[in-house]
Amino acid sequence: MAVKRLKNRDANDLRRIPGVGEIIARDLQELGIEAVSDLKDADPEELYEKLCVQKGVRVDRCMLYVFRCAVYFASRKSHDPELLKWWRWKDKQGTGSRL
Repeated sequence: MAVKRLKNRDANDLRRIPGVGEIIARDLQELGIEAVSDLKDADPEELYEKLCVQKGVRVDRCMLYVFRCAVYFASRKSHDPELLKWWRWKDKQGTGSRL
């Protein structure tokens, strides 16, 4: 029971990230991310690729955009409110790069 409580507490920390709810928090935990601070300076593309391998399918690319937003959130003390919207982290059309 204590382990479940600890996981829930960690999931609550991850849910502070804009765009991260219960399911994405669980996905992050399965990738070894237990707290917002674990995402500081992480590589969102690497996290996305690991998740795809773990799930055995190509996960919707929106998850990559959420991971980009999450890393931005974790890596800075102050945030541009527009960049706390996961859809602002989509690939630029024709370039495959983020904002």
